[in-house]
Amino acid sequence: MDTPSTAPRALVVVDVQVDFVEGGSLGVEGGHAVAEAVTHHLAAHRDAYALVAASRDWHEPHGTNGGHFAEPGTDPDFVDTWPAHCLRDEGGSDYAPGLDTAAVDVHLRKGVGEPAYSAFEAVDDDGRRLADLLRAAGVGDVDVVGIATDHCVRATVLDARREGFGVRLLDGLHAGVAPATTEAALGEMRAAGAVTGPWGPA
Repeated sequence: MDTPSTAPRALVVVDVQVDFVEGGSLGVEGGHAVAEAVTHHLAAHRDAYALVAASRDWHEPHGTNGGHFAEPGTDPDFVDTWPAHCLRDEGGSDYAPGLDTAAVDVHLRKGVGEPAYSAFEAVDDDGRRLADLLRAAGVGDVDVVGIATDHCVRATVLDARREGFGVRLLDGLHAGVAPATTEAALGEMRAAGAVTGPWGPA
């Protein structure tokens, strides 16, 4: 990984939503625990971050969202096609109840009518993308947390590295769908230059 910069650090919270925690349409084991752990982390360490950004899947309630949802009458492959989830303005797209968003500065939405995984594909209410928001805040390094390690968290970390940010994926603050794909994703993230480990002073 690149040497950590002296520039401000940001926290990126990826898709900690009702549909991605236990009981949701694509619930991940450990999702509720992640939501609560992120809340505790922010309560203890909010001052360490110049910016806190949170992304959410935000899909259209009709159609396949550009092929992201399986066609009616077909089964999703859980790689490129998925069951309907995180429909905008419906309960599954809400932040998970254990996540306190009071410390979040920027709320981002992705996947409106199209497939999207990375928080770097998301936009805020003014159409601004995450990379631009981070640079405007002078951020050089990001901590990433959220759901799911082997899907949207993976994509976010890899995009952050492509955008030139230093990245740390914080232990205990993310959850994956399956052990094998999670381990593969962690290896891919490390190979891209991300650090995985516990919280500590940057």
